[in-house]
Amino acid sequence: MRAAARLILSVLFIAVSALSPLMAEVVRLKPAPSPADNPLKGLVPYSDYDEEKRAHFPHSLEFDYLSLAELMRGPSTFDWQPMEALLNKIAARGNQAVFRLWIEYPGKPSGLPEYLQEQGVKITSWKNTDEMTTCHTPDYNDERVVAALESFITALGKRYDGDARIGFITAGLLGSWGEWHTYPREDLFASPKTQRRVLEAYEKAFNKSPILLRYPVGKDDDHWAANALYNMGFHDDSFAWGTLDRGKKDDWFYIPLLKKAGDEALNKWRTQPIGGEVRPELWGQIFDAKPAHPQAQDFAECVRQTHVTWLMESGLFKEKAKPDRHAAAVNHVRHMGYDFHVSTAELKRQDSKLHVDLTVLNQGVAPFYQDWRLELAVLDANGKVMHRWPVDWKLTGLLPGDAARDWKATLPLPEARVTGLTLALRVIHPLANGKPLRFANADQDRHAPGWLSLGVLP
Repeated sequence: MRAAARLILSVLFIAVSALSPLMAEVVRLKPAPSPADNPLKGLVPYSDYDEEKRAHFPHSLEFDYLSLAELMRGPSTFDWQPMEALLNKIAARGNQAVFRLWIEYPGKPSGLPEYLQEQGVKITSWKNTDEMTTCHTPDYNDERVVAALESFITALGKRYDGDARIGFITAGLLGSWGEWHTYPREDLFASPKTQRRVLEAYEKAFNKSPILLRYPVGKDDDHWAANALYNMGFHDDSFAWGTLDRGKKDDWFYIPLLKKAGDEALNKWRTQPIGGEVRPELWGQIFDAKPAHPQAQDFAECVRQTHVTWLMESGLFKEKAKPDRHAAAVNHVRHMGYDFHVSTAELKRQDSKLHVDLTVLNQGVAPFYQDWRLELAVLDANGKVMHRWPVDWKLTGLLPGDAARDWKATLPLPEARVTGLTLALRVIHPLANGKPLRFANADQDRHAPGWLSLGVLP
C-alpha cells in the first residue's frame, strides 16, 4: 500500500512539474564606477557658460540667478518669460536647473520690482568694502515688500512646483546675492518676523521641488528665524572653506551652525537635500592632493560630514583641468549624493509568470530625494525594447549605510517568446531627454543606453 502511495505521489509530482516548470538564474552583478553626470547631483556650472566651458566637466545641473524685478510687475502681476527662457535653455541640454532669486546683488542695480520703487520703498545704497561694490538694500520689513514676497512665492509655487525642468531652488530673495545676509551691514537685513513669513510662504507653496536655505537655525534669536523644522534643505556656499568645525570661534561655519541648530538640522540630509558652492578662492585646486590655499579643508571629509548632493564649482568649467585634477574631481563627485549599486538579480520563471528579486545598495552619502518611477524591460540582441513592465519600487528613502533593499516583482510574461533575451532595469527621467540615472554596475548600458542589464531570461 505504501509503495502504491509513493508511486502515486511521484506521478503527481512529475505531472505538476511538467505543468509548472520552475527555472531560475541568480546573477551577481559586478560593480563599476558610476558616471559624474548622474542626474540631480554633482558639480554645477553657470547656465550662461558657452558649450566649450560646459564640456570641460560632466554635469547634469546648471545654475543661474534671476532678479525679482524681472519676474514681478505688480502685486499680483508676473512675467514668467525670463524663467521660461532659463528653464527651457537648460532642459534642451538634458539638464535640470538650480536657480536663485535676488533683490540685491552687489555691483548690480536694485532688483526690487519697479512698482515698489515707484511706491517709495526705502532703498539704502552702501559701499561693501570687502567686495569693492555698491549694494542697494531695500527695507525688507516694509509691509509692501513682505506682501510682495508672499504673493510672488505663492505664484511661483503654483506655476513651478514639481516642474521636471527644476532640480533645486535656493530660497534667495533676502540679502546680498539672495544669501540671507547683508554682511557687514547686518543692521539692514530682514527681521526674524519677515524671515518667518518668507519661510512659511515657501512651505505652503512647494511640496515637490526642493527649497534650500543658506543657514541652519534651531531657535529664534535677535537676528535669525528658526528654520530647522521646515521641510527645506540647506546650502553651504563656503564649502570646504567654512564647512568643518575647527574648534575655534568660527560660529558661522556650516557644521558648527548645524550643531547649534540641533538634531533636526543635523539630520536634515536624511529627508531634504544639501547643496552649496565651493568657495571661489578654492575653485579647481580643492581637488588637488594638496590644495595651495591654506584655508582649504579636506574635501572628502566635508562631503562625508555634510552629506552634500550638489555643489557649484566654476573652476572645473572655466578652463580644462589637468588630468590628475579632473580624475580626482570625478572620483569625489561619485561619492556625493546617492550612488546606487544593484548587487544581485534572481530571475525565476514559472508558467506564464516571471519572478524578479533584486538587491540594491546606496554607496553614496545621501539619499535620492525625488520619487522617480522605474521600469523593467526585455531587450533583444540589438538593445531594442521588446516588452516593458512598470514596477512600484522606490529609490527614495534608501540611506547610505542601510542594509540592501530587496526589490521583488511578479510579472506576466508576454505571449512572444522571450527566453534567452536580456532583462533590464531603468529609472525613468521626467525630462524626455534628461541624462539617465545610471547604477554603479559594470552591466549598466551594456545592451542599451540608460538600461542596467540584469541577466538572461530563463
